[in-house]
Amino acid sequence: MPGPDEQYRFRIGADENGLGPRLGPMVVTAVLARVTDAGWKVVGKAAKGKLSERLGDSKQLVSHGNVALGEAWARALARRGAGRTAYTDGPPDELLHALSPDDRSALRAPCPDHVQDQCWSAAGEDLLASDAMVKIAEQDLDSLEHRGVTILGVRSVVLCAKRMNEGLDAGKNRFVLDLNAMERLVLELRTIAGHDITAVCGKVGGFGKYGRAFGPLSGHLHSVIEEGQARSAYHFPGVGEIAFLRDADASDLCVSMASLVGKYVREALMARVVRFYRGELPELPDASGYHDPVTTRFIEGTRLLRKSRDVPEVCFERRGAAEAKPVSVKAPSKAKRTAP
Repeated sequence: MPGPDEQYRFRIGADENGLGPRLGPMVVTAVLARVTDAGWKVVGKAAKGKLSERLGDSKQLVSHGNVALGEAWARALARRGAGRTAYTDGPPDELLHALSPDDRSALRAPCPDHVQDQCWSAAGEDLLASDAMVKIAEQDLDSLEHRGVTILGVRSVVLCAKRMNEGLDAGKNRFVLDLNAMERLVLELRTIAGHDITAVCGKVGGFGKYGRAFGPLSGHLHSVIEEGQARSAYHFPGVGEIAFLRDADASDLCVSMASLVGKYVREALMARVVRFYRGELPELPDASGYHDPVTTRFIEGTRLLRKSRDVPEVCFERRGAAEAKPVSVKAPSKAKRTAP
């Protein structure tokens, strides 16, 4: 609880996982916190001490095949009602849907009926984190709350290979899709907060200026606070301040938490793709989906099976992931309303 002279503010941290792989989804995650004045000094800095071993740059703390820490944070947050739906330590499928802002039908909407199991079958899934790991994450959340940082919401948008490919066909590369998903989450969590927010998002590609690339925020009045390669920030009346910060997951606790949860979600969904094909071809390697020799062998090893099952290429491998480059956008220098 805030002290007698403290007021609550609301802070959002957002980041992406899986921007550049060949296979599997891109996941964009955001975390909403209610923060006291004292907590504001805590949440905007990198974790220290023992906490830094469990909360920080997800690239340093988790990896392919080792995402139990990310699951522990996701379960601890969902147990506390931070997800879209209630979660009581059920199986991974229940956890993934508690974190998603979209329901099952919306997530499966792009899928041909005969291909749905590639991405959405929960067969063979198990929880990864021990009860002890989840308990430690809950204790960390208790400690943060005692210091003035209370997590209210966590959401992960899933952009599957088909959605990524369709976006590319519509003229939106992966960087724009990443940005637009972040905007969507900021607006949704702003509604939950009921007050203007301060959002810190991981830098999107090589953007310095974001104005003309905005999607969900394009119809909102905004002014430029600063624009640069390290940090770009904007003020949206009725929404709040949104900043895009380089290496944000290493310097902001909400972004760190979002990145760890998002890493788990992406790994869990990529594992479904691997299990789907290993069901008939058990000799296939455990592919991460990234640009590496193992993923290349997995793609080649599934080619005939995918053809026999009539799996559309658009539903399997992303196009343009290696070639796509950040678009150069020039935002207006003065506040203006951009046409939706």
